[in-house]
Amino acid sequence: MKVATWNVNSLNVRLEHVINWIKSNKPDILCIQETKQTNEKFSHDAFSSIGYESYHNGQKTYNGVAIISNKPLQKITHDLPNFNDPQKRIIAGQYPSEKLGLVQVVSAYIPNGQSLESDKFNYKMQWLDSFCKWSTNLLSNNKHVILTGDFNIAPSDQDCHNPDEWIGKVLVSPKERDYFNKIIKNGFIDSFRNLNPDDQLYSWWDYRMAGYRRNLGMRIDHILSSNSLSKNLFKSYIDEGPRKLERPSDHTPVITEFK
Repeated sequence: MKVATWNVNSLNVRLEHVINWIKSNKPDILCIQETKQTNEKFSHDAFSSIGYESYHNGQKTYNGVAIISNKPLQKITHDLPNFNDPQKRIIAGQYPSEKLGLVQVVSAYIPNGQSLESDKFNYKMQWLDSFCKWSTNLLSNNKHVILTGDFNIAPSDQDCHNPDEWIGKVLVSPKERDYFNKIIKNGFIDSFRNLNPDDQLYSWWDYRMAGYRRNLGMRIDHILSSNSLSKNLFKSYIDEGPRKLERPSDHTPVITEFK
């Protein structure tokens, strides 16, 4: 099973990139974030034309998440339960794997937080608290769970260019990292770091200051698999190819393969 996550930063702009990437890489599941479109505008036909099912939870201009799957998903759910949130940041469904059975898959777009002193950071903390509790509940009700998405958290200094420059900023604060680690401790594996313990690779580079050319990046896009899948982890990597295209997303796909 090949699972990928990609913040596309507007599906209207990057639809061709996404379709071409799917054709070339043939993932079983692609979770995407920041579609930035309503459900009525979502391009289901573009995905069905290449043999994929698509599921979307979106809103105009901001946020929006989707799951693209080579098989129909079961029990599609939207949003965090018990958290009143007008922002569309969660979609989940069960993928029927021939070998593993039903696998609960989540595409999440965790809030950025803006700055540590802002109301948006308080919202991020509340959101993460609810997400953490929900992910634990998913583990209680599903044999296998895969959390994917743009977490807007670099788990350690190894996941951040020049960590000293980021002290006191979002994405790396102790509170954010504590929530990430809490999710891991509750029963998940950071698949990329588990399989690539020494690599300092990134999934996001700022458009400004020639961020990609200078490799001023962060690893903030993650695929977390439940401990039940530990023996099935085979390969996890970051594909920088789409970041080199004309008018790219500032993020690039992260992929994990399960055997």
